[in-house]
Amino acid sequence: MEQGEFVDYREGGTDCEAYVSWDKGSEARRPCVLLAHAWDGLNAPIREKADELAALGYVAFALDVYGKGVRGGVADDNSRLMAPFMEDRALLRRRLVAAFEAALNHPRVDPERVAIIGYCFGGLCALDLARSAVPGLKAAVSFHGVLTPPQLGPQAPISAKVLILHGWEDPTGSSSDVLAVARELTEAGADWQLHAHGHAMHAFTYPGLNNPQAGLQYHPAAARRSWAAMRAFLDEVFEPAPR
Repeated sequence: MEQGEFVDYREGGTDCEAYVSWDKGSEARRPCVLLAHAWDGLNAPIREKADELAALGYVAFALDVYGKGVRGGVADDNSRLMAPFMEDRALLRRRLVAAFEAALNHPRVDPERVAIIGYCFGGLCALDLARSAVPGLKAAVSFHGVLTPPQLGPQAPISAKVLILHGWEDPTGSSSDVLAVARELTEAGADWQLHAHGHAMHAFTYPGLNNPQAGLQYHPAAARRSWAAMRAFLDEVFEPAPR
């Protein structure tokens, strides 16, 4: 049975509050999956996803990019919250590295087996933490994430394995963006995979979403297949698997 708690940490002068979930029936250190939120922040849906990861045997560390108490609405336009980090990718990198370091210090985390996954804006966060080349990060998984690089100078070699789960009809990631990130990861020496789901739009994992005019639509097959791909990927990265 999983349990969750809120954990405070800091980046610079900003207080952040992660949600951490794990199986309380085990006292052993477990592989950790950092979970990066979408543009609405660390709200109930991402905490539920953390509990789902915990049920698979991981310590799920749902990080907080925006800062403690800064949350948007799940169904709202949260551009005002996301924009400062899209405009200042160095700040975003600092927030992500601070969360990574906080996760390493959690008593239930095996610091040798840490990965990050994320959705939408969180998918960009997963890629940006891999791009940071922070030592010890084993893998990064982006679900329908923004693909554009941070333009923070020469890219260091990327040691984390990378899995990109992309909807082919996603208007936030054109075919040229897909080719560009493939070149970027190749040139950085990353072990990377890219799964393109035909007919899937942006946010294809979100049940009930149905706004195809805006390029936003739930795609149950892509959601199911991408989750299975993530599980197989993490099993390989964290071998032996947690269960």
